[in-house]
Amino acid sequence: MSRVCQVSGVGPLSGNNRSHSMIGTRRVWNANLQKYKVVIDGKEVTVKMTARAHRALLKNAK
Repeated sequence: MSRVCQVSGVGPLSGNNRSHSMIGTRRVWNANLQKYKVVIDGKEVTVKMTARAHRALLKNAK
């Protein structure tokens, strides 16, 4: 479960690459995970979360 956001639960998505001739080969879109230091219950904790979840936390903190 290393490619899952610890805040929002977003994980990898799968689908097909489509060539010009429409041949489909499997591929994976991974979440944009970054390491952030977040204060939880007065303690600074390192959390792996998506950049979008981090932006949402910053906007809701205002």
